[in-house]
Amino acid sequence: MPSGTAALSDMTTAHAPRRFWSSLSRAVLVYGAPIILFLVVQFLRAPDYVGRDNDDVMRLVEVRDLLAGQSWFDLTQVRLGLEGGTLMHWSRLIDLPIAGLMALLRPFVGAMQAEVMALAIWPICLAIPLLAAMGLAGRRVGGTPAMHFCLGLTALFIATSNRFLGGAIDHHNVQLVLVAVMLAMLVDRQYRVSSYAMAGLAAALAIAIGAETTPFVAMVCAVVACQWAAVGRQAAPATVAFGLSLAASLSLFFFVTVPPRLYLAATCDNLSIAFYSLALAGGGLLALAAAMVSNRPTVVRFFALGACGLGVIAVALLVAPQCLGNPLAGLDPLLRELWLDNVTEARSFVAIARTESASIVGYYYFTGAFAALLCAWRIWRRDRIDLNLILFALVFSSLLIALVQVRGMVFSNLLAIVPIALLLTDLRARSNGGTAGMGASLIYIVTLLISVPAVWAMAGTLVDKGIGGLVAGETVTSNGEACLTAASLRDLEGLPPSFVVGPSDIGAALLRHTQHRVLSAPYHRNAAGMLAELKIGLARPEEAEAMLRQLGHPVLAFCAADAQAQMIATRAPQGFYAELAAGRVPAFLSPLPVSAGASIRLYALKP
Repeated sequence: MPSGTAALSDMTTAHAPRRFWSSLSRAVLVYGAPIILFLVVQFLRAPDYVGRDNDDVMRLVEVRDLLAGQSWFDLTQVRLGLEGGTLMHWSRLIDLPIAGLMALLRPFVGAMQAEVMALAIWPICLAIPLLAAMGLAGRRVGGTPAMHFCLGLTALFIATSNRFLGGAIDHHNVQLVLVAVMLAMLVDRQYRVSSYAMAGLAAALAIAIGAETTPFVAMVCAVVACQWAAVGRQAAPATVAFGLSLAASLSLFFFVTVPPRLYLAATCDNLSIAFYSLALAGGGLLALAAAMVSNRPTVVRFFALGACGLGVIAVALLVAPQCLGNPLAGLDPLLRELWLDNVTEARSFVAIARTESASIVGYYYFTGAFAALLCAWRIWRRDRIDLNLILFALVFSSLLIALVQVRGMVFSNLLAIVPIALLLTDLRARSNGGTAGMGASLIYIVTLLISVPAVWAMAGTLVDKGIGGLVAGETVTSNGEACLTAASLRDLEGLPPSFVVGPSDIGAALLRHTQHRVLSAPYHRNAAGMLAELKIGLARPEEAEAMLRQLGHPVLAFCAADAQAQMIATRAPQGFYAELAAGRVPAFLSPLPVSAGASIRLYALKP
């Protein structure tokens, strides 16, 4: 019989996990409730229930098509592009919950209100799993104090970004949640099988949803593999769980979302045989190696890991060698010059530094760089080297991605929260609640301030516009909104269903609001449509007439305020768009009536 003390100890140990999760749940609720309330208020104040990003609008169009009877396996946007439509590269796995919410709410509130409510519920509710994952990561690396810092900084991250606002239904918010889950699972220093199986599932789902996080997932796989090679038997069950979970989960997502006719089609911008074969080979080989040689010396394990890497490279070269480079490298140079190079989220550090020097260091890159340096400093000091190596690998890799494309900045800012939370925990302990002296408290407060990206955004505004710009703020009108005013939208809605040739930035909105087909919308899968519209604008009027007539009987929607149209007119001063911008309407066009104050001029081809 165990002694009373031993029995009490056993009971305490048995209840520890329950207390752990109960404490985390309460903390998430405390931080989550005001954030949810804030997001709801922001949604109620918004002028539109759909996010301002074209991706949000296009996602709604895709969901509507699914509810209207389009096949689960058919991602063709039949009203976009040239004859035959455009096969989109997005995943039905994001369409499913949004469409499910709409279908569930329709019998109670009607189709229109169900759409509004679904577009509010989905992104706002995703804030809770993000808080839970980041809180768990903080609790695992630094106990309760680090958990609270992680939750507080994550709450600020949510409140100051647009990813979780009502109407933000593209896939980026889900990707942020999955990245946070992978982080929380990998910092489990007890190598729990459940944690690493969850990390494998999150990695597979991230790949299935969108290719943007593929480099990060590759780093996660490398971290798990190198950790196993260094640790050996202790990490073996977790490594096997990760590899099998990744392979099995991605197999499920592949066969559930990819139509049989495309099983062997290797594409580099979505889940296809390319990413599937790599994950299947990598996960399977890693699990096999961990099961077979974990008890062998370290050099043998690293040799086995190298063999796994060679196997993955061989599969990549055999199945999809084109995916080892930039999937957008094959874009037409004209399309790159007049479209891709002007997409903010696709721009590099160098491109942004030329135009936004006031905010380049702070808002975009400081937080991630600061966190990476913190991890390197702790490694140099031999402070929990294994943990900080993992944090450094994840933060630094996301920072490198952000240097290539600024869209990675949001991931590096999120991942940076954990190393910064550890620093704040240490600084708070040293300041002793403010009683250790003014110097310690000042360092603590300054560190807290500079760790928030929004602070750097305000600093950039101060540098660029002065105190007046910061106090007044500004309402930024997007390129598409400058053209698609309420008057112009009414004009377009009043036309019978037509084929509209116009700016790519209004393409998704026209698909949402009207029954028109559109030639151009800003998606690389619609490269042929975008290129056709650019060439029409650049051509001389007589050449543009021939191109327009080849499209049948389109309606031309010309907007002089469109940034791309202005670039085209500057590039070709004698071209079609330049003539229209100057008010010289070619004889082959017949102006259609438009409302007073409309930004878009509408024209039909004369017989």
